[in-house]
Amino acid sequence: MKSPVASAISFSLLGRRTAPPDIARLMTMALEQPGLLSLAAGFTDNNTLPVAAVQAAVEALAARPGEPEFLQYGLNQGRPQLRRLLAARLVAMEPSLDAGQLERHLFVTNGSQQALYLAIQTLCDPGDIVLVDRPSYFVFLELLTGLGVRAVSLPVDGHGLIDAVALDARLSELERSGKSGRVKAVYFVSYFSNPSARSMAEAEKSAVAEILSRHGLVVPVIEDAAYRELYFEQPHAARSVLELASWREFPKLYLSTFTKPFASGLKVGWGVCTDGAWLAAMVNAKGHHDFGTANFNQAICEHILTGDVFDLHLTKIRPAYAGKMRALHGALASAGLGASGWRWAVPGGGIYLWLEAPSDLDTGLESPFCRACIEAGVLYVPGALCFGDDVPKNFVRLSFGVLGEAGLQEAGRRFASVAKHFA
Repeated sequence: MKSPVASAISFSLLGRRTAPPDIARLMTMALEQPGLLSLAAGFTDNNTLPVAAVQAAVEALAARPGEPEFLQYGLNQGRPQLRRLLAARLVAMEPSLDAGQLERHLFVTNGSQQALYLAIQTLCDPGDIVLVDRPSYFVFLELLTGLGVRAVSLPVDGHGLIDAVALDARLSELERSGKSGRVKAVYFVSYFSNPSARSMAEAEKSAVAEILSRHGLVVPVIEDAAYRELYFEQPHAARSVLELASWREFPKLYLSTFTKPFASGLKVGWGVCTDGAWLAAMVNAKGHHDFGTANFNQAICEHILTGDVFDLHLTKIRPAYAGKMRALHGALASAGLGASGWRWAVPGGGIYLWLEAPSDLDTGLESPFCRACIEAGVLYVPGALCFGDDVPKNFVRLSFGVLGEAGLQEAGRRFASVAKHFA
């Protein structure tokens, strides 16, 4: 066999920046070690996936009289009726919004991840800056890195809340260094966040807007609300940037998805963009990607939203995820993890626990702690992946989305056993 020949391809800057996603590496670790209990990937629960609801939707579509348009190409911006139903659903949560305007400004994407890529692709050049929450969605941070965009954190206090004074100082520092003009957007996951599971208060959102305005940075804001409807008992009361007066002058992109609250395999997400030029740029770029999210998948979601199927599904999965959260939290607590110097909050929704280890413990991918966890048969997401800058190394994200309660209890015991060994 001939030895491999070095590639003669001259890659673009984007091609040279592209690196294997960290989540792919974590999934490979899980597959390579039989018996490994994964608390890493943010997958949803297979046992609660809506098989019967999807089957009924497909049968109803197939039984429709006339041509099977749902198996044909669809509109680049998304199916009109689906956009109408999504707009109505958002108005039900925030009644002051205008359903007609929302529908016109709404577009359907291949999961909300595509919308995030389109947003940054159309806003930023290499070297530009995006302000991000702290901690932040690590796949979004990887997206920024791949596009050559710098992530700068919105400072937080010791309780994880936005620190307005520190944010004001950070923006002043960017001004002094001549870099404030490179700030092109601000991004945050505002409801039951990935990874921290916390939700932002209205006062925090408004403080960010007011400080940006004070510094003349009326830049696009991207609010990622993927987990908004995945609460356990009560929805988070804060309104979105679409309704808050403090964000009125800002171009806004509000994102949501069917992947977390319904079926991840359908890969249907959606966004509302209040700026017509930005929306047109994203839709045009999307046309170059795929000229329309899968029309059949959209038609299934459209059918699901037409009746009460989606809400009935939510009433099923909310208590299921709450029980899974309690199983993992209880296993960690009863195994004495707190007594070993670890801290975490009990979330009111989402699919994650966010753990802070003692400050001198490195939980990174290459750390002895991570290797010991894998050897003990449990996998997690190192929290260091979730920070855009000033990266601490003593955080961990645990997902309770996939495993059943018994598996979560065992994974929690394994994790706590390793942590106590390192105490």
